[in-house]
Amino acid sequence: MVASKPRIPISSPPVVTWEPLSSDFVLPDDPVENIQQPPLAAALTDALGANQRLQPDMLIGSNFGLVATLDQKSVVKAPDWFYVAQVNPLPEGAIRRSYTPYIEGEPVSVVMEFLSDGDYGELSVRSSPPYGKLYFYEQILQVPTHVTYDPYKLALEVRQLDSSAGGGYQLRSPDSEGRFWIPELGLNLGLWYGERLGSTMYWLRWWDEAGNLLLWSAEQADVERHRAEVLAAKLRELGIEPDA
Repeated sequence: MVASKPRIPISSPPVVTWEPLSSDFVLPDDPVENIQQPPLAAALTDALGANQRLQPDMLIGSNFGLVATLDQKSVVKAPDWFYVAQVNPLPEGAIRRSYTPYIEGEPVSVVMEFLSDGDYGELSVRSSPPYGKLYFYEQILQVPTHVTYDPYKLALEVRQLDSSAGGGYQLRSPDSEGRFWIPELGLNLGLWYGERLGSTMYWLRWWDEAGNLLLWSAEQADVERHRAEVLAAKLRELGIEPDA
């Protein structure tokens, strides 16, 4: 008689609750694995601020902990960039050290991960501790838009939750310009090659619905400087000294 193989137990989904992170919880301090991550994240936020698309009650962060409680244990994942449309104000003098949806404000709308040149742990769907990042964003936080950018392969992918597919992520197709519409921000996201702060590479950038590039603050300053120089030259042609 052949012995039957033992059945592999199927784990049930964790019980999810939303609770404040305890003050003594030690937040992960993982090293940045992608040297391009900090400037990519900063450039995305800079363009939004320079174009008056940031509000005081929004929350945008980079390598900042998003919190959920799974089976009574706090789980924290830190995306490379994320966006929340509205959060509750903090008491005067308080510092936000993490973000728990629903009790601190609205759910997270967009997360981005800039893939490292390694095992692509950012795309892990592990459904048991330690939970994978993609599983956490898709099944626990249920973030509507999930973006990954691989700067080593110049591959930009956008996933969106699809209720008709059981609530899972579905890959989106880019438009004819290779850009993706991000509905939560009302902007297109795509790649742009050029220089910023001494670094020349492919950057993630925003375009509005009409196809206009959202300029960084430094670019806007250059445009205003050029306009001032043109105006000064016209005044001098008329015999007027601009500085007088």
